[in-house]
Amino acid sequence: MIPGGQPNMQQLLQQAQKMQQDLAAAQQELAETPVEGSAGGGLVKATVTGSGELQGLVIDPKAVDAEAGSAEEIAETVADLVLAAVRDANASAQKLQHQKLGPLAQGLGGGGIPGLPF
Repeated sequence: MIPGGQPNMQQLLQQAQKMQQDLAAAQQELAETPVEGSAGGGLVKATVTGSGELQGLVIDPKAVDAEAGSAEEIAETVADLVLAAVRDANASAQKLQHQKLGPLAQGLGGGGIPGLPF
């Protein structure tokens, strides 16, 4: 603070710049961190980045076993398993986002960052 109770603008600008750098670094780390989700006891596994981008999908051949029903039933089951695995992976990615970006949001006075879920 400078005399008269006014905040030091240079200090505020430096703090804002550091927070911006920290946020960019955290976002980069999220973009590079793989997070996995699964469904059907591991029959379908999805890998997303910490920022939520789908990177990989593995479907166990047992998920498309011809003895499991008609082709339509099998396709519907596999589609449901894929959706569930991707949702599971995205839920884990959101938790990771909260861990990495939450402290930065608190540094902004706890008001959160516009456009982010916290």
